[in-house]
Amino acid sequence: MTEGASSAPLPRQARPDITLAVCRGACRLMRQAGHSVLLEMPLPDGRRADIFAVARDGSLTIVETKSSIEDWRVDDKWPDYLNWCDLLYVAVPVDFPQHLIPEEIGLIVADAYGGEILRHPPRRPIVAARRKSLLIDCARLASERLARLEDPDFVERL
Repeated sequence: MTEGASSAPLPRQARPDITLAVCRGACRLMRQAGHSVLLEMPLPDGRRADIFAVARDGSLTIVETKSSIEDWRVDDKWPDYLNWCDLLYVAVPVDFPQHLIPEEIGLIVADAYGGEILRHPPRRPIVAARRKSLLIDCARLASERLARLEDPDFVERL
């Protein structure tokens, strides 16, 4: 130990902070791979993808972020995402027990600064009509979010 260093343990991060860090790192990883990323993308079945990534070729990747073992265990809906993407990953913090993640899905380890793919999932191409619909939904959502930033006082009239 260096002079002046404390032997006190580092403070534990709160779960929302861990989730935010894992999400940020996974997004950075996806962008480095050439994907455009949209957070909290609603899906037609009512689920919401934590990270919805669109590759240059139009392929769709969903990344679900899990901050802890408890978060993983209480959320068993990952199979529902398989219908809405070509590739499905789970992003977890570095200290997450990786053996808990099923082999059927990809595994990303991430922190606030970046991420690394430890296991690629099998590609399960979705049908063209579903892909088109999801791409349109993604474009419209991204456009609306950008418009709200540019004009936060806009009120939609029905």
